[in-house]
Amino acid sequence: MKIIICAAVLLFFLTAPNAQARTLIDGMGRTVDVPDHVERVICSGAGCLRLLSYLQATDAVVAVDDMEGKRKRFEARPYALAHPEFKTLPIFGEFRGHDNPELILTLNPEPQVIFKTFASMGHDPVELQEKTGIPVVVLNYGNLTNRRRQLYDSIGLMGEVLGRRERTAEVIAFFENTIADITRRVDLSPDQKRIPVFLGGVASRGPRGFQSTEPTYPPFEFLRADNLAAENVPADRDVSSISIAKEQVVAWDPDLLFLDLSTLQVGEGSGGLHELKHDPAYQTLTAVRTNQVYGVFPYNWYTRNYGSILANAYFIGTLLYPDTFGDVDPAAKADEIYSFLVGKPVFGEMSRSFGDLAFRQISVN
Repeated sequence: MKIIICAAVLLFFLTAPNAQARTLIDGMGRTVDVPDHVERVICSGAGCLRLLSYLQATDAVVAVDDMEGKRKRFEARPYALAHPEFKTLPIFGEFRGHDNPELILTLNPEPQVIFKTFASMGHDPVELQEKTGIPVVVLNYGNLTNRRRQLYDSIGLMGEVLGRRERTAEVIAFFENTIADITRRVDLSPDQKRIPVFLGGVASRGPRGFQSTEPTYPPFEFLRADNLAAENVPADRDVSSISIAKEQVVAWDPDLLFLDLSTLQVGEGSGGLHELKHDPAYQTLTAVRTNQVYGVFPYNWYTRNYGSILANAYFIGTLLYPDTFGDVDPAAKADEIYSFLVGKPVFGEMSRSFGDLAFRQISVN
């Protein structure tokens, strides 16, 4: 995919009816009028505040959903770690888009625009706009693989509303150039063998055990690894996390195992790490017996963590292609990514909340 510097976002904007407003088409194809200058917003739905953080527009946020106010032992959202001030803001509704119009109307100052991801979840955006009188701009969250264009269009639309066009271009270029660097390193490697791998413990609206995986896991796709869970995935590849039978994982016997650290939320006596250590079936795996098990940051934590996806890809690359990723310090690279996207290096803080198991070999026997 070529670098896209938001030229497509120009298609969103129609002739403005007057100097005080603009008319745009949002991610649902709705025509929405927004003020000419937007300085106060709220973000509804999973990942919405993450995208706004990428645009360095956190000063515009006047309230948050209750996900941002919660303090937990585990935290895998770099934007939340980089911006602890979110925890001090008023609450306008529940997480996953369950907005409270009455609370929104009591906010002071009042938001000029409501951004909303995953519009089919929680409060209906049309009804929310009618009840509050505040324009609701729906965004398609997209991904970094087959729906990357949707992600870029949403970042572009948000950036246009907020007057952050230059930053929008920088963010999109960063994603493109980072992915291009990863794939270039793969292309340069003299060893093009596709190594069989499996990722376990992927969260899906909550923590899961080791059988939960992601058949279209972006780091594996960028690195052209043999993601065994991708077998029998439909051609359109629009597949979310799935559960693989334990017997199938044992039959595959992957060369390398990766543990999504979100599984640690399940608790000490269960979850993916406990299963790898104590389940007799998993103990037969070659990767378990040889300690070829590695911890990676959560893929899903209030939906997909784009910065962590890229950071995970570099770490996994050092294992699959040591010759061309040998100059990469995974922790330093992660902090480089987080610093650009959310404004602060948070690798150490985030890793500590997961027992310092990120980007490390995990002993399971």
